[in-house]
Amino acid sequence: MSALVNPITTWSRRSSVKDVDGRRFRSTPFILPHPLHSNLPISFCFSDPTRKPFNFSSLTVSAVLVEEQKEESKSIEKALTFDFKNYMLGKASSVNKALEEAILLREPLKIHESMRYSLLAGGKRVRPMLCIAACELVGGQESTAMPAACAVEMIHTMSLMHDDLPCMDNDDLRRGKPTNHKMFGEDVAVLAGDALLAFSFEHVATATKGVNSERIVRVISELAKCIGSEGLVAGQVVDISSEGLSEVGLDHLEFIHLHKTAALLEASVVLGAILGGANDEEVDRLRKFARCIGLLFQVVDDILDVTKSSQELGKTAGKDLVADKTTYPKLLGIEKSRELAERLNREAQEQLVGFDPVKATPLIALANYIAYRDN
Repeated sequence: MSALVNPITTWSRRSSVKDVDGRRFRSTPFILPHPLHSNLPISFCFSDPTRKPFNFSSLTVSAVLVEEQKEESKSIEKALTFDFKNYMLGKASSVNKALEEAILLREPLKIHESMRYSLLAGGKRVRPMLCIAACELVGGQESTAMPAACAVEMIHTMSLMHDDLPCMDNDDLRRGKPTNHKMFGEDVAVLAGDALLAFSFEHVATATKGVNSERIVRVISELAKCIGSEGLVAGQVVDISSEGLSEVGLDHLEFIHLHKTAALLEASVVLGAILGGANDEEVDRLRKFARCIGLLFQVVDDILDVTKSSQELGKTAGKDLVADKTTYPKLLGIEKSRELAERLNREAQEQLVGFDPVKATPLIALANYIAYRDN
């Protein structure tokens, strides 16, 4: 069973407006279903049955809107045939290849073995996919976003390596394998994480092609802010200092996870948008989308921690309960936490209305994947 009660489809009502000869006309809306799980195909698309057809007095107007609706139909057909499972496999394969080529095995061997051990240990590669999908949404190419996509995965891996240390979460299992410090020692795990962090910035600066220097600087600045004392580090510090506290409210918990978890997911999307050439309004909307799915990711993570086994998760289950951490299920209960996840997913997808529906399909599918994942 999924962590959330999984409805078959979510419906998105769309229509378009056309100005012809000084008069404004709205085309018949269509309702577009979105995939809520990688294994569920999008199956139907209906025109709005309650809407009366236009009584056109102008053949010109009629021709314009008929042609427009043909284009909408083509978009619907493309969305209906979107294969999310193959999309994920294809993007993950591209990202894994790029990561393999970015961190080569060289001297000193031990540090590079440690870096590669965690970086190439598998994982869903959600953050790189979000970066690439956001870039492609606004007209960019996968190759343009790939260095930044690799950078966010390097930083994510660093955060996991440090999180697993005895002085932090003291975890023995990550992605179904012994944690980095169990294999290489605490000292090397710390240094390997530091090396991944440093190299992530170098990689963006030197490997990104076809983007002007102003956008590269924006990307590096965004990346630094998301993981610094006002981002990921802030969330981790407040999380650690909150352990064992008897009264931790919802606002306090949201602060932790907006910074600790959502910050890097947000950066992934924003970096892709900037590199793809998005304007300020588009970046702002995609930032809001990413913030919602970032918080959604943590809500689902908290639910899975108390409803799944270590074998199912590939990491230690129930560790938040053992550490007496405040979580969404602890504050709200399982069902209310699931309702919150549903709302965050809905609010995230609302930010994508107005973008090309075909190009937005991967981001919609990724949001649903985050909402309904099992590990």
